[in-house]
Amino acid sequence: MSGPLFPRWTNTVSRLSAAMLLAVPAIAIGGLLAYVRSPLVTNQARPVEQPIEFDHRHHAGDEQIDCRYCHWSVEKSPSAGIPSTTVCMSCHAQVWNKSPYLTEVRKAFFADQPIPWVRVHNLPDFVYFNHSIHVGKGVGCATCHGRVDQMGAIEQSAPLTMSWCLDCHRNPGPNLRPPEFITSMTWAPPAAKAEAEALAETLIKEYDVHSRTSCSTCHR
Repeated sequence: MSGPLFPRWTNTVSRLSAAMLLAVPAIAIGGLLAYVRSPLVTNQARPVEQPIEFDHRHHAGDEQIDCRYCHWSVEKSPSAGIPSTTVCMSCHAQVWNKSPYLTEVRKAFFADQPIPWVRVHNLPDFVYFNHSIHVGKGVGCATCHGRVDQMGAIEQSAPLTMSWCLDCHRNPGPNLRPPEFITSMTWAPPAAKAEAEALAETLIKEYDVHSRTSCSTCHR
């Protein structure tokens, strides 16, 4: 009788080949999923250069200026609002009114032109987001925007992915806070788990919050 058509080591090769055929697509898909969720795509932790140096650490941190003073429409509009030069000059007509750092602000004010701020938090056009609903239901500024009072240049803190939003929509309680602390950068829920859960349940009832996970909530 003649020997086997193929040597025994070809069995190992065939098994490895089959494993590779399954592994390579799985690794490729897994790598792609990891990539689209990485800061390279979500734009997290990337300071954005603005036309004017505006340090939130000084304004929101040192001076503790309420977010709503500059972002005046956040409680009544889908947009948080971009501060006009009039808002800037309401302080800087008296404070640092000759500072070279504010030259472009003064130019824009006297020319009656808006400052061309560069957007940092930019959701896709097919996503509907309403600031006033979230603020009105007890979601604090820091929940989505992070510790703005510690940022020299504003950067995107949260991933703002669909899964990140849905995590909150499915279980909103831990992200709610009393209305007087909506713009606070330092507020935190009680450290004790039982107290935190009790506060979350109370706020859910007070704000009349319901989980919103249907597609039409964000895609209209």
